[in-house]
Amino acid sequence: MTPGTPTDLEAPARRFRELVPAVDDWSLRLSDVVSETLSVRRDVVEPVQLARDTGAMITVSEGGGVGYGATSDLSRAGLAAALERAREWARRSAPLRLFPPTALGPAGTRDEWRAPARRPWTELDTPAKLQLLRELARRMKVHEDIVDWSASLGFQRRQTLLVNAQGAAIRQAQHILVPQLRAVANRGGETQVRSFGPDRGGQGGLERLDMLDLDAQPERVAGDALALLDAPDCPAATMDLILMPGQMTLQIHESIGHPLELDRILGDERNYAGTSFVTPEMFGTYRYGSELLNVSFDPGVAGELASFGYDDEGTRAERQWLIRDGVLLRGLGGATSQGRSGLPGVACARASSWNRPPIDRMANLNLEPGQSSLEDLVRGVEHGGLMDTNRSWSIDDSRNKFQFGCELGWRIEQGELRGLVRNPGYRGISSAFWRSLAGVGNRDSLGVMGVGTCGKGEPNQMIAVGHASPPCLFRGVSVFGGSGS
Repeated sequence: MTPGTPTDLEAPARRFRELVPAVDDWSLRLSDVVSETLSVRRDVVEPVQLARDTGAMITVSEGGGVGYGATSDLSRAGLAAALERAREWARRSAPLRLFPPTALGPAGTRDEWRAPARRPWTELDTPAKLQLLRELARRMKVHEDIVDWSASLGFQRRQTLLVNAQGAAIRQAQHILVPQLRAVANRGGETQVRSFGPDRGGQGGLERLDMLDLDAQPERVAGDALALLDAPDCPAATMDLILMPGQMTLQIHESIGHPLELDRILGDERNYAGTSFVTPEMFGTYRYGSELLNVSFDPGVAGELASFGYDDEGTRAERQWLIRDGVLLRGLGGATSQGRSGLPGVACARASSWNRPPIDRMANLNLEPGQSSLEDLVRGVEHGGLMDTNRSWSIDDSRNKFQFGCELGWRIEQGELRGLVRNPGYRGISSAFWRSLAGVGNRDSLGVMGVGTCGKGEPNQMIAVGHASPPCLFRGVSVFGGSGS
């Protein structure tokens, strides 16, 4: 098995169509995922990790209930056994249902969507990739105070096929590449970390390494870690704050993305990942942020981490405004949650694997650019700070009160960057924080990034989401240093 050898998903789809009995509705989602991770740490090549995950999720609607059956056995017997389990769960759930079953996918849609990859992962063999990582890692050892240094590449090829009783056949393929550099500096009792990635992951092939200018990063990453050893702690004060795209990714994810998930608003996540401060009555009227806040759901951005053509319920993905001019318009909920809640949503029902049903997930959740350059934002701050790259996060169960720490900070005085500060952090309340948004960077400052490890659901589902944002300026933020005071 190699990353360049896809599994034939058409054959099990044909087998299933031949054996499925007359039920009210059915869908079959087939998935084949190949993952490979290469890494070098402290100039030592670590074991290559190679995995394959292939299987099917069967969904059946029968007698007013809905049931699931999953299997990695794609033979006729394996599919038949999973089908029978799905029918049994449908019969058992029918008397307990809280809402009528929705249609299991679109009628008659036949389409194919593929993420572009101009330079395939297999263009370089494993020894060549490891040599690249050796060189990147070696260049981070610029001083004896660099005590740990590593470089890695993660690759994933995902292909899915969704078919249903209404004749749909939707094929999709994604190629995801995630680079990471990390340098740890230590002197005495002080340790500082700087990284590049994994928030730089995206869809595509090896061409992404050039797009990210990865070759220029090792000395910068190590140099930042060393410089932070000598920097003062971030002061504790209420001040204006600029967040760079690397931190905006986490801010958007935690305090816009998760609160807007419709299944969370409906209470589905309260036992595990919490609820939301957002209520159904807020949609259409609630001022989520200042008039500068414009947030889109856009799975069509080329190269962004969670781009796709259809969600895992088969709904066609389209760009939609979630927040426009600061006003909340729609939530992150797929067709099932939209039917339950009566609220507008988007095509975001996604599953992490063949053995999980789709649930409401973020995809590409983007804060749209404004008119200011980064220099304009800095000039607009008399006394404040700038922070980049998340290193810690904490947020309450309703996704409202939060406290985040960053790898790196700068002081800003009289509209100019004045020097590094270490261990910077800030805190706020989502429902007020976004209303303090006073400046949004332009398209030239936009960073297209993402989070590869978003967890949610029972049983847990870990999935990749994309976030794009320019730098943003917030007024009157509570900032603190390493002591957390």
